[in-house]
Amino acid sequence: MASRSVTTLVCFGRHVASRTSLRPIHTSSRYSSTQPNYGFKPGKVAVVTKTTRYEFEQQRYRYAGLSEEDLKHLLAMKGSSYSGLLERHNIHTSNVEHIVKSLQNEGIEVKVVKRGEYDAEVVQWADAIISAGGDGTMLLVASKVLSKDKPVVGVNTDPERSEGHLCLPVKYTRKFPEALGKLFRGEFRWQWRQRLRLHLEGTGVNPTPLDLHEQQLSLVQHSQAHRITTVGNRQKTGTPNESSSKPRLLPVRSLNEIFIGESLSSRASYYEISVDDGPWEKQKSSGLSICTGTGSKAWSYNINKLAEQAVNEILKIGKCQTGLAIPLHLEFIEKVTDEYNESLVFSPEDRRLFFSIREPIVNRVFSSSRQRGFASKVCVRSRCWDACMVVDGGSSFEFNDGAIATIGMSEDDRLRTLVLDN
Repeated sequence: MASRSVTTLVCFGRHVASRTSLRPIHTSSRYSSTQPNYGFKPGKVAVVTKTTRYEFEQQRYRYAGLSEEDLKHLLAMKGSSYSGLLERHNIHTSNVEHIVKSLQNEGIEVKVVKRGEYDAEVVQWADAIISAGGDGTMLLVASKVLSKDKPVVGVNTDPERSEGHLCLPVKYTRKFPEALGKLFRGEFRWQWRQRLRLHLEGTGVNPTPLDLHEQQLSLVQHSQAHRITTVGNRQKTGTPNESSSKPRLLPVRSLNEIFIGESLSSRASYYEISVDDGPWEKQKSSGLSICTGTGSKAWSYNINKLAEQAVNEILKIGKCQTGLAIPLHLEFIEKVTDEYNESLVFSPEDRRLFFSIREPIVNRVFSSSRQRGFASKVCVRSRCWDACMVVDGGSSFEFNDGAIATIGMSEDDRLRTLVLDN
């Protein structure tokens, strides 16, 4: 998730390859900035499409040797509608075809790839990348674009079932040529969205991620897959052990958030944390979230937000303890709740990150001097049994006892984005 405001994120930017057409546009003052606005017309575009639920179920049961009729029966037993899944799949497919045709009509070369086929080679080939799906697909696409000048745009291909905060306004799903026209004419404003970068060092380090969305692994399968990739990584590199004294920069960037915790959610996560090179502090909690300004309206917001019921009960205690005439009517409670919750949200361009220690355990061994706050850098040393570090809900890295993660920001990692008027 991202912004709930009326403006819309479109991850697009200037790319200086010779096959890309850039031209200055003379626009009205509302588009003016410190530099001239440019129209953008890429020569090559990669369209990365999501895996629909229909496709996922088909693939899963096809491997089991089941017929289409068997699939319909099994879905019915689970309370799912085969015809409903097929309908949503057809809507998505139709909208992808519309995007591709619109691009081709403008003389743009198009390559359509499934999210499971999306890799560094696709990123390198394209002048621009379109995410055709929802926010999850958009986050995946953005995570593998390491250049701050590589343009990315999200299109929500099933707006009735997906919110698509990180995508173009819904009206452009079926009117994509209108969005292209704005891009070609330079009718937008630039916005730089900060992202998180991760360095790993210590023991138990494995720089190879698992794709959680594509594989849909159980807890046991997830742990086994991490162990398999760790062994395979050692064999490939010829490294006899798992120790790394030099921090390794991971090949992904986080647009929303990074979550660190035990794979089994009912098990407490044990780790040490240092904020802005401060002292290490032992923590036991249900996990650690570190987000950007873009992600401050997503998981982090829901971790830290207050409910009106809680605010009401706190104000009642405050009124009783102080004897002050604190109003307890619904309008006042809503105002206090909204003001607090809005304070949790900050600009996508902010160069600070925001960390949240989820449900910290506090006793004579474990303390929690700061449960949440802004920082420039956060270091985490794992003391976990079977933990992972998950980037934007999609890429999972093994993060067990001895592994150290350093999470921060760099100007080189920003996504150049733009905002279209609704």
